[in-house]
Amino acid sequence: MSQLVLPNYCSSLHQYKRLPTREVKVGSVGIGGNNPIRVQSMTTTDTMDTEATVAQSIRMIEAGCELVRITAPSKKEAENLQNIKDQLRSKGYETPLVADIHFTPNAAEIAARIVEKVRINPGNFVDKKKFEHIEYTDASYLQELERIESKFTPLVEICKKHGTAMRIGTNHGSLSDRILSRYGDTPEGMVASAMEFLRIANKLNYHNIVLSMKASNTLVMVQAYRLLVQTMHAEDMHYPLHLGVTEAGDGEDGRIKSAVGIGALLEDGIGDTIRVSLTEAPEAEIPVAQKLVAPYEKQQQKTQIPDISEVYRVDPFAYNRIDTQDLGWIGGQQAPVVLIDLSNREKITPASFFPLGHQYSQPLDKWNAMGMAADVIDIGHNTIDFEIPGALHVLQEIEVWQESQKIARVLPQVQWSKFEAYDLKETPVCIEISDQEVFANADALGSLPALGFVRLRSVENEGQALRAAYLMLRAKTQLPIILDFKLDHKLAEDVQLRASSLGGLLLLDGMGEGISITASALSPAVQMQTAFGILQATRTRISKTEYISCPSCGRTLFDLEQTTAKIRKVTSHLKGLKIGIMGCIVNGPGEMADADYGYVGTGPGKITLYKEKEVVQRNIPEDEAVQALIDLIKSHGDWKEVEA
Repeated sequence: MSQLVLPNYCSSLHQYKRLPTREVKVGSVGIGGNNPIRVQSMTTTDTMDTEATVAQSIRMIEAGCELVRITAPSKKEAENLQNIKDQLRSKGYETPLVADIHFTPNAAEIAARIVEKVRINPGNFVDKKKFEHIEYTDASYLQELERIESKFTPLVEICKKHGTAMRIGTNHGSLSDRILSRYGDTPEGMVASAMEFLRIANKLNYHNIVLSMKASNTLVMVQAYRLLVQTMHAEDMHYPLHLGVTEAGDGEDGRIKSAVGIGALLEDGIGDTIRVSLTEAPEAEIPVAQKLVAPYEKQQQKTQIPDISEVYRVDPFAYNRIDTQDLGWIGGQQAPVVLIDLSNREKITPASFFPLGHQYSQPLDKWNAMGMAADVIDIGHNTIDFEIPGALHVLQEIEVWQESQKIARVLPQVQWSKFEAYDLKETPVCIEISDQEVFANADALGSLPALGFVRLRSVENEGQALRAAYLMLRAKTQLPIILDFKLDHKLAEDVQLRASSLGGLLLLDGMGEGISITASALSPAVQMQTAFGILQATRTRISKTEYISCPSCGRTLFDLEQTTAKIRKVTSHLKGLKIGIMGCIVNGPGEMADADYGYVGTGPGKITLYKEKEVVQRNIPEDEAVQALIDLIKSHGDWKEVEA
């Protein structure tokens, strides 16, 4: 890959530093500048139900929510924001309120006089989405921009007059037909959509603005934010950023996916406020968001990381898998592998592999791999006296390996500091090395063997250090590199969030031919599930069904948590299928842009089903809709029966 000019999307690639942004005031809360990274969420109640919305807002605030967003889909909801605000203030809650607007400029203009911030979506603030391709000349496109300016200016002037902040929030799935026709369904289109509105606001001397570039695809999301920063810097703009992965889903998957996208950006100092979009109660999002931002609050970097400008050969705006040696099971174009560490076990038996996706049938005398199964298992100083599963590779410490009976696919593992003491020129070997050892021995890295792979560990689990070490190694060798995270967090969720942030930073840029997570808070089976979850979230290895489910809001037309659980129960075995579950038409065909099938609320108790972006069945009664979804999947040949 050719040398690229270092991108201007973060302050540094080798020293953690928050990206400098201007401060935006949302009521009494500052975003950007020297303020901490703010956490926020959105109510799921009907905005016209004042009591329910106030009660839920209080639960969110008491959980630590610093900004409360409330949907205002029409004028009546926008007007009712005054009642909600009055009740909250009368109860002593001063947390700023944000009105979420789609399609209705007049609702935004009402809300901007009441709440501290309005969120508009540039994809639907003026334009209507019909999925039409339109041919534009430069002159006709300029006319469209003039039309947008005439519609957008009144809101800007109201915000200026009332001191109201604004978020220009682009969503990947709701880009306008105009943007899609000119830029395509791309990060470039997302950035262009926001910049059109931002330039109008600048022209009107209005700067109390936050921007976002949300997507359910973490690759698209990260690339779009980076490109937005670079584009703003080129025009001497430095507005704060609101980070989020849309429709992340629920449970473990939703947390991992959110951490992959948000964490990858936070690692580079990008982001001033975050929202974790889970298909759960909004107050459940706040502790997750707080844990995500916690590592970046002190802004202290323990590891001295060398400047990597000489070895940086990554395009941050497009995914490209970095070339490596192909060993047939790792590297090359193989999907990243999952390594599980069982080196602390007293004894290794066939049963040790059962929780890791490898099942042995005694009557058939045969191993079978499950849908998710570890590719590499480290047995440390243990010995092994049985035939291992056919797709599995086992690592054994070299001292034991030299003295043991050689078994196919049992490979020696050696520390970098001991490597030269052994003659391993013709032996596939795993070399263990830390990021700090890479930095201290940069000139000697060319002596790595011609065969085998590297197990790279970050001593302090700092993303920039791991990336720098990976790229320095890659400049010297084509051996595959497994990213090894050893985490001492006490809670499983904390391990999953931190590993996802670290993994997201590298895997989303094509770095890493495998992943390993070791933590006492997780059993080996959960370590494996987490590793596969990270690979799924980065879309580098698909091992299960993906659910693109929105977090619910006041527009939602059915119970998203219950419905997602019902759909997951009957479709979770459909590996590789992407199913969108959307509460309303706003988050419908656009937001689930790359889903294979869509389940969208289109009226009280009514569901519309999609095949990709095409409507297949409208207004199905909700109690029949899950079965109708199954029938639709079957009709397109994507259904498989659950294996016994």
